[in-house]
Amino acid sequence: MKKLLIANRGEIAVRIIRTAREMGIATVAVVSEADEFAYVAEVADEVIVIGPPPAGLSYLNHESVLRAAADTGADAVHPGYGFLSENAEFARKVIAAGLIWVGPAPESIELMGDKSRARRAAQDAGVPTLPGTQSALSDDDDVPSIAAQIGYPLVVKASAGGGGKGIRLVKSAESLLETIEIARAEAQAAFNSSEVYLEKFITHARHVEVQILGDGIDFVHLGDRDCSMQRQQQKILEEAPAPNLPDEIRKRIRDTSVELVRKAHYVGVGTIEFLYDPTTQEAAFIEMNTRIQVEHTVTEAITGIDMIREQLRIASGEKLGFTQNDIVFTGSALEFRINAEDPANKFMPSPGTIDVLTLPGGLGVRSDFGFTAGKSVAPYYDSLLGKIIVWAPTRQAAIRRSERALSEVDIQGIKTTTGLLRKLVSLADFENVKHHTKYIESDVDLIGGAK
Repeated sequence: MKKLLIANRGEIAVRIIRTAREMGIATVAVVSEADEFAYVAEVADEVIVIGPPPAGLSYLNHESVLRAAADTGADAVHPGYGFLSENAEFARKVIAAGLIWVGPAPESIELMGDKSRARRAAQDAGVPTLPGTQSALSDDDDVPSIAAQIGYPLVVKASAGGGGKGIRLVKSAESLLETIEIARAEAQAAFNSSEVYLEKFITHARHVEVQILGDGIDFVHLGDRDCSMQRQQQKILEEAPAPNLPDEIRKRIRDTSVELVRKAHYVGVGTIEFLYDPTTQEAAFIEMNTRIQVEHTVTEAITGIDMIREQLRIASGEKLGFTQNDIVFTGSALEFRINAEDPANKFMPSPGTIDVLTLPGGLGVRSDFGFTAGKSVAPYYDSLLGKIIVWAPTRQAAIRRSERALSEVDIQGIKTTTGLLRKLVSLADFENVKHHTKYIESDVDLIGGAK
């Protein structure tokens, strides 16, 4: 690998460029017209504009990205997360063009992208799963009977869904069929597939996940994370390792996650996501993400492993350079997503110019941002500005250090989630691990008081 094209933008593009530079790999940043003067354009070795601001005409345009690779002589493509990262068709085009695809095989993307098929694969590997349908619902199914057997509350999920989208809660039989039709319409619009399936809903669940890494022959896990602090099914605060997990549950989800990717002969990084029920102390599979995650940084913090480096090494044909026994987990790490949003106004996006951007420093504090002061936040894309990652020897020390680090953040000119994050990390419920995936939405005062 000599020259890497990053088919993404913002903080993840900057993150990939940094590791590539350390490895002696030249980088090409593709940007839309809205991002022509973005921070990533300053740190990449080459920049090429691939289209107008709308993502469909730029970052999601297969031909424009591939043309940029050809024009710049890039020999590899890294998709980051979001956009084209889990698009099997694009992965095939990259490979067909003779380029290195920094990601799993297109077949793996398709398997795990179909949530009902992924669920069956998880079951075959011994991964614990929630009660639910074995495949997508068909017109011949007796849906009310199936739902009654699963039990209420339950969720309707788009088979092609992801990123918290395509999910509808059903509390009783009266709203079942109507909700399914709504979910099908939403799934068709968002994912070009109307297939949905049913799954048991866990009230006050925690969201935990296992990071895996494989070269197609050897496979390891890099521990687990907790991503339970969410708003509107989007993660906002993550940590590693997941706190207050029973030892047997932690071992089971780690071991079965490795078995799942072993059976799939998986290549690259991936994340197996679970719901954990603190009441029953049971964990169950949700889905697998076949890409780098936003929250990969907390795993890096507790393992010392650069996951982007491992992606690039494996994509280049190298084998894993370590075994499971070589991986040492140290301390506790938290990640805070700083989004250009107004929590007090239903998390509405807050585009505009960043007048001031002061980020924290000090021992154990890392800031991964795709913006600097004076840069504009465009209204066309995801609102993530960057992330602050904090490590300390213990979880309690990491929380205290996080409070200090967040107190140093000063962002002016736009609204951000910084105030909400300061509140969340200082909560007794967070320190005592009493939070869950619906915690933020359940506290109106918490959101309304964030500035």
